[in-house]
This record gives sequence, C-alpha cells and structure tokens, in this order.
Amino acid sequence: MNIHGQYALITGGASGMGATAARFLTEKGAKVVLFDRDLAAATQLAESLGGKAFGVDVADAASVEKAFAEMATQSIQIRACINCAGIAPAKRIVGKEGVMPLEDFNRVIQVNLIGTFNVMRMAAAMMSQLAPMGDSDERGIIINTASIAAFEGQIGQAAYSASKGGVVAMGLPAARELARFGIRVMTIAPGFVATPMMAGMPQTVQDNLAAQVPFPHRLAKPEEYAMLAYHIIENTMLNGEVIRMDGATRMV
Repeated sequence: MNIHGQYALITGGASGMGATAARFLTEKGAKVVLFDRDLAAATQLAESLGGKAFGVDVADAASVEKAFAEMATQSIQIRACINCAGIAPAKRIVGKEGVMPLEDFNRVIQVNLIGTFNVMRMAAAMMSQLAPMGDSDERGIIINTASIAAFEGQIGQAAYSASKGGVVAMGLPAARELARFGIRVMTIAPGFVATPMMAGMPQTVQDNLAAQVPFPHRLAKPEEYAMLAYHIIENTMLNGEVIRMDGATRMV
C-alpha cells in the first residue's frame, strides 16, 4: 500500500516507538493520528507533524469508540493502524511481597492484549468501508506490536508474556477473517529497544541487555521499528505473519 497522502493511526504515539513511527511515516508523506493517554504530549507531537491527536485509553471501549467517532466527524479515514500502546511491568507470581495481586495481572492483559484488540476492531470496521486501492484492492493494514517475550518470557514476565503471546496468537485468525475486506494484519515482535522506558533503567542493566544480542551487539533503535513498520505497509504480500526484530536474541 502506498501510504503517501493517507492517514495512519498510531497508538502509544506520544513517545517511544510510536512517536518515532509517527515521525518516520510523516517523512514518507503520510498523515498521522496519535492515540495516547498523555494528550498534551500527543498533541504537541501531532501539531509538529501536521497531524491529529486524541486522548485515548486503549483498554477502555468507550474511550476508543469516542475517538473513532470524532475522527469520522473530521473525515479522517485511516488506511494504516500501528498498535504501539503497552505497559511492561515485571512482577513475580510469588515474590518477597507475597502472591501477585490478580489486578496486576489483569491490568497488563487489559492494556496490552485487550487494548490492542479494542483498537484493531474499530480500525478494521473503518477500513472495511473504504474504497479499495492499488492492483491488490487493498483497503488497509493493521500492525500489532508483540515482543520476543511472547516466545521466551523471563522470570517476572508471566503477565507481560501472556499479553504479548495473545497478540501473536490473534494475528493469523484476524488476517484470515479480514482478508475478505482487503485488510492485512501483521505483528512485529521487538527485542530490546532503546526507548525512553529503557533509558530509565540503570546503565548496567542496559549494557547487560545489549550484551545478549548476538548481532548487531546493541539495543535496537526505535527508527528500526519504524522502518520495518513502513516496509510492512508498503509490501502487500506481508500478511498474517510475525516478524521478530531482535538481532537473533533468544532470552533464557
């Protein structure tokens, strides 16, 4: 799909990989729409890019539905949706403080898995009503963000791995179901990425994580995520698949 001149929705778009993807797609001629709980930061970035921003909690159905309704009133019709919104808390099932509270597990599932599905369902509904584009009669592309923790979760990642494993698992059935509308669904599973969340960790922790990457021997750059997302958008034959972006990392 040629994204030039088309709207691309990015959740978690105010920071990290989402913000970088927004900048990259704007450079490629797309018009961006940012969803983020931090409306002030999202608005500041969107205005600098000539885009739009909405204060959205992806885990809340009413919040997402309201934002899509507002987009419709502004004649914003998205052709691409990149789901970057997520949280990554670490907590043991049974730790020094006792058993993990169920609400802690539930919160991660609500944001990472249900939040991804929540936006995906609304994006697919909007895209299904659009006119097909190009020689493949494509209407849209949805890119979900998982993690290599979906495959090799570490201690303390039971909730996070479960949420990202769910994102991986729903990709193929979603792609099969939405194929009749000409909508593709892809999943990116990043490894260790140099995001603001990562920058908040002690340097020794960052160095240890980078040392686990066989090659290149460093953390991934958010720009590399953005480049991959853009290629997926442009390459219509990519559908129903998970692409690991981890430098051959296999967590143990």
